Amino acid sequence: MNQALEDNPLGRKVLFSQARKMAAKQTGGNYPAVPLIIDCIEKGADSGMAAGLKMEAEHFGTLTQTNASAALIGLFHGTTATKKNPFGKPKAPAKTVGVLGAGLMGAGVAQVSATRGHKVLLKDLNPDAVARGLKQVEDNLNVRVKRRQMSIYDRDAVLANITGLDNDGNWQEHFKQCDVVIEAVLEEMHIKHQVVQEFEKVLPEHAVIASNTSGLKVKDIASVSKRPENIVGMHYFSPVDKMQLLEVVRTDQTSDQAASVAVDAGLKQGKFVIVTKDVSGFYVNRCIGPMMVEVNAVLQEGMGLKELDDAMKQFGFPVGPVQLGDEVGIDVAAHLIPNLHGELGIRVEGASMAAYDDLVSNGFLGKKNNKGFYKYDKKGKRQGINPETEAMLKKYVTPGATKPKAEEAALRCGTRFALEAAWCMNDDVIRNPVDGDIGAVFGVGFPPFLGGPFRWMDSVGIQTFVDRLDAYKKEFGDQWEAPPILREMAATGKTWHE
Repeated sequence: MNQALEDNPLGRKVLFSQARKMAAKQTGGNYPAVPLIIDCIEKGADSGMAAGLKMEAEHFGTLTQTNASAALIGLFHGTTATKKNPFGKPKAPAKTVGVLGAGLMGAGVAQVSATRGHKVLLKDLNPDAVARGLKQVEDNLNVRVKRRQMSIYDRDAVLANITGLDNDGNWQEHFKQCDVVIEAVLEEMHIKHQVVQEFEKVLPEHAVIASNTSGLKVKDIASVSKRPENIVGMHYFSPVDKMQLLEVVRTDQTSDQAASVAVDAGLKQGKFVIVTKDVSGFYVNRCIGPMMVEVNAVLQEGMGLKELDDAMKQFGFPVGPVQLGDEVGIDVAAHLIPNLHGELGIRVEGASMAAYDDLVSNGFLGKKNNKGFYKYDKKGKRQGINPETEAMLKKYVTPGATKPKAEEAALRCGTRFALEAAWCMNDDVIRNPVDGDIGAVFGVGFPPFLGGPFRWMDSVGIQTFVDRLDAYKKEFGDQWEAPPILREMAATGKTWHE
């Protein structure tokens, strides 16, 4: 193999040509360092180590001046900043973490807690549900063992940190020593209220009750609490063991101490933690909502499902919004916009969302039932666009509409996300642009080479970005109105990042 490829000029030419094609496919051409690295290796192979190192030094200098370099360095500093607790070190850090609900999310929270040394109480209604949760954790750890990322001893140590509990045992005695309870039960307010009232009778007075809700207000959950200062939101992203972001949601009643305990627990779980205001959608989902409306707008202008997914991946997202809809569930996506509309109003308008309701009513829920925008085989592997779904969506295409070009469609969707991120800063939903960039990149996969929505706006130019919004507003409607903070920044020449 070496003689055929590396040891002769013709073979090396074929080798590097294929390497460039593979790299371009994986990066979408958005990471300028990758092709230059290959150039350096090829130069060294053809002309010797000294020539390769000389080229490397030259390319390094060039790369330091790129927007991608500034964006990725910004992300590095941002992730470092989110490792600091803005509320200071808690007086009593959580040692024992209770997790209510042993489903997909609850088992994931139990896993990341136990892996980082917390003692975990995983509780569900019956033994079968608890057993399924424990099996999920064990299966995930076994994958790591198989890949030699974890030893069998370490796996067993993690599993030993988790105690499974159900309603049949004397579970109350276990929770008397619990410091934080994270509930991941059904998204029904009366169930959340029942959890709060039931556990406040059992838990010590200092214990924090955290909700993993994504669609309900934390303050509403805390409305039945005797100790609302100890209620906080801890919004994880699925799958919990892989997604690095955690949104800690603070109500106007949450104490600094409770917020400090929640952030500290999240940091110990290995998460990048951002703190958000208790508003609909918190931060990440609040920004996804308007973007999903724009996704439907370009689909209703005649874009194909795969065409749009490919355009958004070329823009830099790891998965397209159509595939994302299948992953999170079309039924979940259908509820997102109505949940946001009460607060955002026109900012989640601009396209009909009736297609989602139509799909759900016809049993198209996404990957969860192997019936969504894409087709799936029996093992749940994606097989291509579902012709049934595409046929259903065609009736929502606006007659006479002009189909946008792929690049323009992706730009509109990305801009709509960034616009809502700017509104979040305008309305104090997040503390700073750094949190906003980290939340977008690690919560939904906003292109890392752009550095997040705020870094992207800076690189485009705030005035240029506002001009784009005004042009879209004139063409498409008031949903594109720029927030006052952006107009003030444009007028004074300020940027999000210094």
